[in-house]
Amino acid sequence: MRGIVAERQLMLAAVAILGIAISLAVTDRRHEHARKAALPPAQGSYSALVGASGAKTIGKTTDCGILIGAHTMGIASPVLPCGAQLYLTFRGRHVLTSVVGRSAGSGREFDLTRALARHLGIAGVRRIRWSYAGND
Repeated sequence: MRGIVAERQLMLAAVAILGIAISLAVTDRRHEHARKAALPPAQGSYSALVGASGAKTIGKTTDCGILIGAHTMGIASPVLPCGAQLYLTFRGRHVLTSVVGRSAGSGREFDLTRALARHLGIAGVRRIRWSYAGND
């Protein structure tokens, strides 16, 4: 009888360990996906000159139909379609943003909303790295 009880306990312990291992694997995979989504892809990155659009755009609706507020984070591009998502990198800071407007000027590829420029620590015209979201 002792052998049967010991065998059952061993089987229950094995099932518990297997369950823990599966749980950890699933959790790690979810966290890995979240880490990948938070960082820009390594391939297909480009360089661009950007500048902040400034306070003059706050309270205005863009060509993309977006009302720019004090906390709106996005970019304006004369070429990329409205809603296109991009990763921007500047001095070790990464952000996922989208095209919210259609203009850029003075030799810049993108205009950043005031909130996005502040978030990245950009003042004046600066060169950043960018890539399309979803490029792997």
